[in-house]
Amino acid sequence: MNKNIELNPNAVVSFLGKEPKDFTREDMLRFIKGNGIRMIDFMYPAEDGRIKTLNFTINSLEYAETVLSEGERVDGSSLYPSFVEAGNSDLYVIPRYRTAFVDPFVEIPTLCFLCSFFDKDGRPFDCAPYHTLMKAEDAFYKSTGLTFEAMGELEYYVITEDDGMFPATDQRGYHESEPFAKMNDFRRECMDHIAKAGGQIKYGHSEVGNFTLEGKVYEQNEIEFLPNPVDTAADQLLIAKWIIRNLAYRYGFDVTFAPKIIVGEAGSGMHIHMRLMKDGVNCTLGPDGKLSEQARRAIAGLMVMAPAITAFGNKNPTSYFRLVPHQEAPTNVCWGDCNRSALVRVPLGWSTGKDMCSIANPAETGKPADTTAKQTFEMRSPDCSADIYQLMAGLCVAARYGLEMPVEEALAIAADKYVDMDIHKAGAEEKLATLDSLPVCCAESADCLEKVRGVFEAEDVFTPRMIDGIVSQLRSFGDADLHARAAADPDLMRRLVDKYFHCG
Repeated sequence: MNKNIELNPNAVVSFLGKEPKDFTREDMLRFIKGNGIRMIDFMYPAEDGRIKTLNFTINSLEYAETVLSEGERVDGSSLYPSFVEAGNSDLYVIPRYRTAFVDPFVEIPTLCFLCSFFDKDGRPFDCAPYHTLMKAEDAFYKSTGLTFEAMGELEYYVITEDDGMFPATDQRGYHESEPFAKMNDFRRECMDHIAKAGGQIKYGHSEVGNFTLEGKVYEQNEIEFLPNPVDTAADQLLIAKWIIRNLAYRYGFDVTFAPKIIVGEAGSGMHIHMRLMKDGVNCTLGPDGKLSEQARRAIAGLMVMAPAITAFGNKNPTSYFRLVPHQEAPTNVCWGDCNRSALVRVPLGWSTGKDMCSIANPAETGKPADTTAKQTFEMRSPDCSADIYQLMAGLCVAARYGLEMPVEEALAIAADKYVDMDIHKAGAEEKLATLDSLPVCCAESADCLEKVRGVFEAEDVFTPRMIDGIVSQLRSFGDADLHARAAADPDLMRRLVDKYFHCG
């Protein structure tokens, strides 16, 4: 049996006995009939990053087939006001069968789908973030012959009443166990629901951040995913946030993905790991077990485009309270091995050549596993204010830009931006002075994107209308002097945190 299907927790995959990429309309109808499904939900993100839902009652098999094949009409100007005018606002939403899952929260058996947007002429809506990502993915493959894969790290705080028992140690929550970590069972349940909805999870754990504020405990958690084609990786992050919030609501908890809550406490990022694949083989490592030339060229593209990428990955003013020194968040454009102060980190890989499993387990006599697939490189600036699809598309474009540069130029950029130290520690001042800084506010991010917009508009990936809308959104915050105003008004950050507490 296909190992991707065996033990798969998604009820649709298990029932049909096939991988999601192979689902057809007939498969969906067979699942509906065989599992007593009484409703269909269409789900899609809007401009605010949150999932919107359209419900259908199945009153006949004929109607179910109509819904699945023809989709429905929606008001695009309410969903994407920056990109769709009210006078010409109708869009179609069409389900993507591969995203099917059973809603775990409703009593009525309901089959859910993420959807794609189409315009009045039946063409993919040119400003839809998902379609933008598909174009970025296609352009990357056509240019390089490689497949761009990604996986996300989803960080969030769970907020509960302080019971005073087994208090956590401030800023020491990393991988903490019960009873000092209170939300481990909640995270496990979230992970189970996410897996049943098709999310391919690598692991989950409690994170560094924990503190008490006004009688409430804030506990940081993280769920990290496995590598997937970049569009699937984005889908899974979107659904995971929806599931975590819904489950929290049912338990009476509050959850926030906000980039920053309070000065001095860890912020929440949404780090994105990337790898370059060809014919199922990870090209991120070279034959010598070190980072490949292709990976270093892709990283060079990320270095050049990093300030503009904040326009996709850091989309409200609180993002720029997180991007400060000494909080394991990047502030400068650089990369390094295992270096959490760098913008792009190459995490520790499994390239030692040693069979660590048999060292730990002397009775193990099997063939050592091929671990080369595990190597990635990680962008550490984004957070959950991001539009996940725009962000993934931006990273894909930037990596392609590096791979399309003259080879020697790209490798020179990669060498110049490499750091082998914590750039925020004493003795690093000389190297720090040579590095560009990331934007410090939304207005600066908009300016950075405007300067290089041609790179993102090339190959018709991002449309000019979409770039205009993103720039306009960022400038509308009026935060050019954000840090100076926050220094003069200690309550400003709190007001901004409250305003964007449930961003994305």
